[in-house]
Amino acid sequence: MKNYKEKLAQITTLIFDYDGVMTDACVWALPSGEMLRRSNVRDGYALQLAVKMGYHVVVLSGGRGEGIERRLETLHIPHIYTGVCDKVATFQEFLTSFKISPEECLFMGDDIPDFPVMQLVALACCPADAVQEIKDAAHYISHQKGGEGCVRDVIEQVMKAQGRWMMDRDAHLW
Repeated sequence: MKNYKEKLAQITTLIFDYDGVMTDACVWALPSGEMLRRSNVRDGYALQLAVKMGYHVVVLSGGRGEGIERRLETLHIPHIYTGVCDKVATFQEFLTSFKISPEECLFMGDDIPDFPVMQLVALACCPADAVQEIKDAAHYISHQKGGEGCVRDVIEQVMKAQGRWMMDRDAHLW
């Protein structure tokens, strides 16, 4: 693992893959064709808090489904990109639209489609159960697995490094 702590202070934009990062990488396929995913409420709390504290929070996922969008909208995630085939193009379009530098970005992914974006950001992260190629590319590997607190882990670290964790003791869900 490469040293990552000095990069935490410059992060303004938190970008996450969905399946395998915000979920445990499992889907339940119902007879209707709907895919159910399991997510962590502590990850959800940290995500909505990051939005409330003014961070750009982005989900950039190849996965799609009404359940994904509903979950993220409930957390007030403003930038939701699902069904993405070319994550690099979508990432670059987002940066251009909001005049954000890659040096301000953290990206957390867990599998091969996330590798190209991980190479472009200041802080590439992954869950403890990411595939080995992604672990090798990461600056930081969370001690938590996907869907089990890895998102909370990196958001908390960014906020603590910037003196913003527990800054608003009245922070709560919308």
